[in-house]
Amino acid sequence: MNTPKTRDFLLDNYKALLIFLVVVGHFIEEGYDSNPFLYELKWFIVSFHMPAFIFVSGYFSKKQTSPGKLMQKLIIPYLVYELMYYLLYTLILHKETKLYLLYPKFSLWYLMALFVWRLLTPYIRRIPAAIHMPFAILAGILMGCSSMDDNFLSIPRIVVFYPFFLAGIHFNREWLTKYRNNITKVLAGLLLCLGGVFLYADPIHRSLSPKIFYGRYNYEYLELSDMDGMCIRLLCYGISFALTYLLMFLIPDRKIFCSSLGNRTMSIYLFHGLAYSSFKQATDLLEHIYTWWETLALFGFCVCLVWVFSRKPFVEFTNEVARIELPKGPRGPGKKYKRGKKGTCTF
Repeated sequence: MNTPKTRDFLLDNYKALLIFLVVVGHFIEEGYDSNPFLYELKWFIVSFHMPAFIFVSGYFSKKQTSPGKLMQKLIIPYLVYELMYYLLYTLILHKETKLYLLYPKFSLWYLMALFVWRLLTPYIRRIPAAIHMPFAILAGILMGCSSMDDNFLSIPRIVVFYPFFLAGIHFNREWLTKYRNNITKVLAGLLLCLGGVFLYADPIHRSLSPKIFYGRYNYEYLELSDMDGMCIRLLCYGISFALTYLLMFLIPDRKIFCSSLGNRTMSIYLFHGLAYSSFKQATDLLEHIYTWWETLALFGFCVCLVWVFSRKPFVEFTNEVARIELPKGPRGPGKKYKRGKKGTCTF
């Protein structure tokens, strides 16, 4: 008899935190420049939330998947949601756009990136980690020197964020269990507090753009020389890796009120982008978040969105899209196609 799989609540809770930060990070994009608190919060969020998300995605991608299954679970959903964005922009928001399948809209770059990472990583892993990890980081640093279009097939982000996916692939969960104790929790908490104080007091980062963490833009766009950009991106790698690991020492490892969100991140991630695009186009409220009450109201709104998009209709729709099968050749006599297995589609 098969033993049912038990949930890893620490990683579920971590993903729940990260998906909330993804939503908040997008919804403060329009107004963080005019709100000192949101400005520092934006820096904090972008410094680790996608690297950590990608790290966790890498950890859950240790098992090799066939190219056909990857196409089914990632590329077909990518095409479906690209079409949904296109219809939203053109029919409802009346925003001029085209169906640019090679230029992912908004947050859909992550589906494209996951497909490439999961497809290539089994071959990359044949090279010793002591070689492929430094080369992946070097490639991410050098990517900023390129003049490649920043959104074509999401190539810049695929290259820049790949080290975090590889780190997740190599991560040993038992290591965290072994070293996670009261002492390491206190040290992690102190280091995070010191980092927060430094962020608040440091004037240098205010002369830069938080887009340095986006992975999408080259150094010329960020108004940096290649040498300055490479040094800053190397520093960014260090910050992102440090925060990714430190937070794992502080996240609760038991079931809590938000643990269930960790198994529903895909629906939240995909649908919040449609909501954000609609909200941004329909009103300019996001550009005018000045007071604490307005800030709290925005956070409350983000909490509501996370809850709504984690509900059954959105989760089931996301799962059904990920179960759409690729077209197959003519059936032989007596052969039947099997429907994909049921399951929850997550990152």
